Amino acid sequence: MKLTDDEAKTVSGKLPPNKNDYISIFAYPFIQTGAVDVSPYNPEDLDLCCNKGVGNRSSRGQCLVETHSQSGCLCYVEPQNLTGALEFLLLGFSDDPELQPVIFSLFLSMYLVTMLGNLLIILAVSSDSCLHTPMYLFLSILSLADIGFTCTTVPKVILDIKTHNRVISRVGCLTQLSFFNLFGCLDSVLLTVMAYDRFVAICYPLHYPVIMNPRLCSLLILVSFLISLLDSQLHCLMMSQLTFCINVEIPHFFCDPPQLLKLSCNDTSTNKIFMYFLGAIFGGIPVSGILFSYTRIVSSILRVPSTGGKYKAFSTCGSHLSVVCLFYGTGLGVYLSSAVSRSPRKGAVDSVMYAVVVPMLNPFIYSLRNRDIKRALQRLLNRRA
Repeated sequence: MKLTDDEAKTVSGKLPPNKNDYISIFAYPFIQTGAVDVSPYNPEDLDLCCNKGVGNRSSRGQCLVETHSQSGCLCYVEPQNLTGALEFLLLGFSDDPELQPVIFSLFLSMYLVTMLGNLLIILAVSSDSCLHTPMYLFLSILSLADIGFTCTTVPKVILDIKTHNRVISRVGCLTQLSFFNLFGCLDSVLLTVMAYDRFVAICYPLHYPVIMNPRLCSLLILVSFLISLLDSQLHCLMMSQLTFCINVEIPHFFCDPPQLLKLSCNDTSTNKIFMYFLGAIFGGIPVSGILFSYTRIVSSILRVPSTGGKYKAFSTCGSHLSVVCLFYGTGLGVYLSSAVSRSPRKGAVDSVMYAVVVPMLNPFIYSLRNRDIKRALQRLLNRRA
């Protein structure tokens, strides 16, 4: 779009005498046409170039407009550190007003079902003395982590739709990012601990009460939390060092670290390598532990002579194996889809699977496939009635 004569004079009148001092390093396609960076001289020129609809803002906050004399005016926002006064705009799933009530109802229903299902699991385990075993203790902690995982993102989505305000502050973004990684990593580590529990129960049944004693169980839960906290703080520290332009738009429904890396103004190659390293450590080691445990479990079950014994052994770890496949399968699917698809909005929709749907389905998987949980829930509901 083009500036009017009066607007062109206004911009040219505000430029410093030596315009070459303000040639933008981001204006490489337009340097030949005299592209000038005016924002370091007067930030109000950004409003003239961009906010009045006479230019197009790029993904890094730049805005290219043309005067009637065909000279370029490139306005961009001076990058600011995340620790400065900065806000982010969560674009969510769609800008269509007609879809907002549908999205609101969908997320509200999934949130309520997730909270109710996981709270019932926790209440059933805590109220039934028959379930005071290591396996169900880890299950109740996993339900608690799923509640935290869901509460990190879904209430913000519901509130944004209700208030028509998708802005999140820098502190809110870092806080959300920290808790998202904390509970996500805690889910992963707890699934590994539960796989180890099944490994001991099937491969060393006579020594199970001695090995999985209360002290070891408490230690495993504490170590799981500390590992998750370390992963969370490392991600938070890495993201706090990034620089952004103001008015950053995140094409997601929460502060997703890969999206923040894409929107950063500085070189993020080192950050990406560091993030992949964290993923390999805090994600690869739990997966390796689960694979090792189930390799030993399968080899041990195959040595059982009777078919009934094999079925009983497999049934004790069927629910856990289903949750493991659902958790890591959806996470891997989201990663592969984001690598293939170039649509950020599609990545946000795919992320709903592991961020919202998986925590909602976990209680159903454990309650439908586990007779002890079924009986405990029935006793709990009968007691309340």
